[in-house]
Amino acid sequence: MLFADRIDAGRRLAHRLRRFRGPDVVVLGVPRGGVPVAAVVAEELDVPLDVLVVRKLGAPGHPELAMGAVGERGVRVVNDDVVRGLGVPAEDFVEADLRERAEVADRARRFRGAAAMTPLGGRTALVVDDGVATGATMAAACEVARALGAASVVVAVPVASREALTRLRRAADEVVCLGAPEPFFGVGRWYRDFRPTSDDEVVALLAEAHRAARTGSADPPDPPDPRAADAVVDLDAGDATLPAHLAVPAGATGLVLFAHGSGSSRHSPRNRHVAAVLQQAGLGTVLVDLLTPQEAESRANVFDVELLARRLVALSRTLERDPRTVGLPIGYFGASTGAAAALVAAAEPGNRVRAVVSRGGRPDLAGDALPRVTAPTLLVVGGRDTAVLGLNHRARRRMRCRCDVVVVPRATHLFEEPGTLDEAARHAAGWFRTHLGAGSPAGMGR
Repeated sequence: MLFADRIDAGRRLAHRLRRFRGPDVVVLGVPRGGVPVAAVVAEELDVPLDVLVVRKLGAPGHPELAMGAVGERGVRVVNDDVVRGLGVPAEDFVEADLRERAEVADRARRFRGAAAMTPLGGRTALVVDDGVATGATMAAACEVARALGAASVVVAVPVASREALTRLRRAADEVVCLGAPEPFFGVGRWYRDFRPTSDDEVVALLAEAHRAARTGSADPPDPPDPRAADAVVDLDAGDATLPAHLAVPAGATGLVLFAHGSGSSRHSPRNRHVAAVLQQAGLGTVLVDLLTPQEAESRANVFDVELLARRLVALSRTLERDPRTVGLPIGYFGASTGAAAALVAAAEPGNRVRAVVSRGGRPDLAGDALPRVTAPTLLVVGGRDTAVLGLNHRARRRMRCRCDVVVVPRATHLFEEPGTLDEAARHAAGWFRTHLGAGSPAGMGR
């Protein structure tokens, strides 16, 4: 058992949690690493997302032992057995309580801003983390959720040690765990990508979830745009039905269909960030996984450019008929191997795609399709991604349509450097605004 990253873990965990769909369920991510997992679960189940900010009160001289825990709204739970057994002086307990309570308040402000915590009274709390080694903090989180009024507490984690699961089955009403390998070696051992989650990522994921919730419950604008949408939908891809996040702002002038790379998904924070920039530019976006969860388990499918391209073509035709997107000119945004699939799809005879943007793409994998692409194409590459930069320049020389290469100087392959992803997104928005505008031709000479 190995997860590609927290997004992959969240997707697999959500599949096991489908029975928890409903208005009385709240997903609570344990900051920070648990929040990306929880965000995917909440979106898949279509339930609210929040964080459960909790701090364990470590006993003096025995920090691994929890003498209690504190959470928001002044909640405190005390483990009397530990306090009495260790003879913890009252002043030491009060000092730890005040210190950790201040930390809870600081983190809650940092993550949620002025927003209030989602009420838990009478609801099922799905408490989600990216994994559990000892279970001490998660057990404390269960107690805090219960003290905040949750009627039922369910722990949901991708991976945990068997020791932790024994502890959590006593703390929660139910525990859902995808795997408990032995020997355990720590949570990060079971992820290919286990880079730290930043405070900014937590803030962004919460803000997006709260915005989506407000959009879903708000009254439509006056007069309403019948095509305005922001929802998770199922789209016909010919030989498969694929879930997608469709966002069409009022007055949209075009629609951009995303084809992500081999190590990514529609839940990727990078893809979502680019999609948000395009939406602000008046463009609709479709974030979709081109493979079903079962298909994605095979690495051969992940790199099957022809299969991914067929799915893109089929999705384009579906979107051309969908009442929410009918009449909107379509563009493709591809990253890494997804860029190759976008170019192969764009070369398909009869495909009416109007523009293509590649970010850190592998256009060389499109092979003989390159000279057949007629849609104006922008290749955005990181200046420090030297190998891929060379591949993009060679691909440009093979293309007969309008094709530009833009180099973002400080960026590496994933555009992780501060400001580089924003720059790539701005270039993409400008390209799509130019080539998806009303009356722009499908192909333009270089």
